[in-house]
Amino acid sequence: MYPSSAPQQVSAVLPPLHAERLLDQVRERVRYLHFSFRTEEAYLYWVRAFVLFHEKKHPKDMGLQEVEAFLSYLANERHVAAATHKQALSALLFLYGKVLGRELPWMGAIGRPKSSTKLPVVLTPAEVAQVLSALDGRYRLMGQLLYGTGMRLLEGLRLRIKDIDFGHSAIVVRDGKGGKDRTVMLPDSLADGLRQQIHHSRQLWEQDRAMQRAGVWLPTALEAKYPRLGHTWGWQWLFPANELSICPRSGVERRHHVLDKSFQRAFKKALGMTSVCKSATPHTLRHSFATHLLQSRYDIRTVQELLGHADVSTTMIYTHVLKVGGGGVQSPLDVL
Repeated sequence: MYPSSAPQQVSAVLPPLHAERLLDQVRERVRYLHFSFRTEEAYLYWVRAFVLFHEKKHPKDMGLQEVEAFLSYLANERHVAAATHKQALSALLFLYGKVLGRELPWMGAIGRPKSSTKLPVVLTPAEVAQVLSALDGRYRLMGQLLYGTGMRLLEGLRLRIKDIDFGHSAIVVRDGKGGKDRTVMLPDSLADGLRQQIHHSRQLWEQDRAMQRAGVWLPTALEAKYPRLGHTWGWQWLFPANELSICPRSGVERRHHVLDKSFQRAFKKALGMTSVCKSATPHTLRHSFATHLLQSRYDIRTVQELLGHADVSTTMIYTHVLKVGGGGVQSPLDVL
């Protein structure tokens, strides 16, 4: 967007930037720090919005007053949620601290909005069954897998063939939130469906090999270190997309996994076909998984481990929707 006059040496830790335009510098720094592609997209969006809000004035010529004006606009005129407000602020702090190299005193003084605690939407087992039954084809298997294991949507879509262990009835979730791996159960009722899905994935893999197409995307520097690894069977996606797509970072045309938006649309359509009137999303399946396990008297530490929560206090939110313990108190009206 702009050539930047940021100092060549941003800090003693970060290397100098090579890109000249501001958004390219943000992109370069995000990738150097190994942030996710979703974070890269979000930061670029907010930096661009910040610059456009101030009529394309360069951030190096702006400061606390302009940042607070932009954040006030988001809160008072666009009425964004607290989480969105925090994301925009994080993007601007990243811009000034990591890209422009300006650790200014006012950066730490900017107030952060306080998020209110909201109870998650949870479906009953009967409601889960309705929604899953309304899903079509492989989307039903995806939904069953999310509810049956408690995985996040992207964790399920990013599963690879090597992560499915029928021998130990286990699924290995790689690089989950916080970059951590964990193991979840493989539901016995999904074994046949998963084998059929693996067969479908192998057919696409063999088709791609015959057409000499690029291998699947690999994390970190594995592709550079092992150029043929992306072509091997074990690294293929469990849920490959039917069509090829261009990798947004490398520009290589390859087969990606099914997009999260595709499943979200299918889930919304299925929900509309049922009698469920709750504002459910694919993530609701994860909430329902945790709640139903706690209702079955499983230890909260076990549920925490299956969900991949770093702190048990995060898992404790599900105890507020249970009809056990304090939530199982009988109403005095029912005694009358």
